[in-house]
Amino acid sequence: MARTPAPVLARIIDSPLTRDAERAELLLQGWPHAFAPAGNSVARTVGAVLRFEGIVRRGEPDPSAGGTERELLALEYQAYDPMAERELRRIALDIVERHALSSLVALHSRGRVGVGEVSFLLIMESPHRAEALAAMTLFIDMLKQDVPIWKKPIWR
Repeated sequence: MARTPAPVLARIIDSPLTRDAERAELLLQGWPHAFAPAGNSVARTVGAVLRFEGIVRRGEPDPSAGGTERELLALEYQAYDPMAERELRRIALDIVERHALSSLVALHSRGRVGVGEVSFLLIMESPHRAEALAAMTLFIDMLKQDVPIWKKPIWR
């Protein structure tokens, strides 16, 4: 029996990823089930929901200062949008297939993201935790390697 394709959302967003920005993007994109309560038919097949938030740290190594950590105000993210979204989606589809995930959302900020704000959000639903944990690590590694998103530090 063929498996129904899992829903995947992979987007570049023009802001830090606040809960309001996340909700707005899920609604805008017509996300089928914003991580519904357990009574939902989708939820009955889900045994794990993992959420990873990439948060801008206070300090970042400064290559121009020999790699010494300096204090940040923010990171400025730039992306080549068509390729970045295409690569995010390609990775998401690959990970969903490899790990038999039930759904995946990957959102990455473009523009200025301040210290303490979220620049990357990854949410995965899976029948089992082991697959989701392995998938999360692999997704983040592939994102850093393959997706054309660059960050420029804005120093304090």
